[in-house]
Amino acid sequence: MTKSNPFSLEGRVALVTGSSTGLGRAMAMALGQAGAKVAINYSNNSGRAERAFAQFQEAGCQGMLARADVTKSDDVRRLAKQIADQLGPVDILVINATCDQPHQPIEQYDWDFYQAMIDFFIKSPFLLTHACLPHMKERRWGRIINVGSEVIQRGVPNFTAYVAAKGGQNGFHRSLATELAPFGITVNMISPGWIPVERHEKDPQAEKDAYRALVPANRWGVPEDVGGAVVFLASEAASFITGQNLCINGGMTVA
Repeated sequence: MTKSNPFSLEGRVALVTGSSTGLGRAMAMALGQAGAKVAINYSNNSGRAERAFAQFQEAGCQGMLARADVTKSDDVRRLAKQIADQLGPVDILVINATCDQPHQPIEQYDWDFYQAMIDFFIKSPFLLTHACLPHMKERRWGRIINVGSEVIQRGVPNFTAYVAAKGGQNGFHRSLATELAPFGITVNMISPGWIPVERHEKDPQAEKDAYRALVPANRWGVPEDVGGAVVFLASEAASFITGQNLCINGGMTVA
């Protein structure tokens, strides 16, 4: 990080989980373009991940591709060591990996699905934080950025499993922020609205149109909107910001 540019991430190492596609890929790209060395993580679909990493390198960014299931403790420990060995210990942790998020009435959910949500949005942040925290505490500098969702504020119906787990993740980051602030480590959350990416390709057009009509900013969000927010929160410019939830949704949750 150069003193002349408080947004530079040169000399930092970042891990973005679930970053071979969608918003994760945009965040990894933005961090790389800001100067960080970035570990792009994926759990399956090696071909897609390799294509994403090739585009990352073509943009002049530095980093590595790392396969791991971030809901499994052994995978997370191995991932942290692999990154440390190849790039250096993680300074910036972006917790983004997710799973399928079907909308359905509560009667149609079972506990196994709720547990899957908890594994992604509470267990995984816990495991990743445990793995990366010793280095951050030693250096007395670190950035932990949880990717949440506007659904916490909006109370979206027929979505209880996802909303409940994201609400738990929100509580986790707030408590962790006060615990780690004395060590120079900030913990924040970004909460995107509905930003169409690959996994939304088959969503009903009527639902997209209805959501778009409600956005005060009068446009769709794009992945780069999320990437810019992550670079800011990871930078020295945001060193006095912690425990916050930044909604990136064009004003959908102003009230």
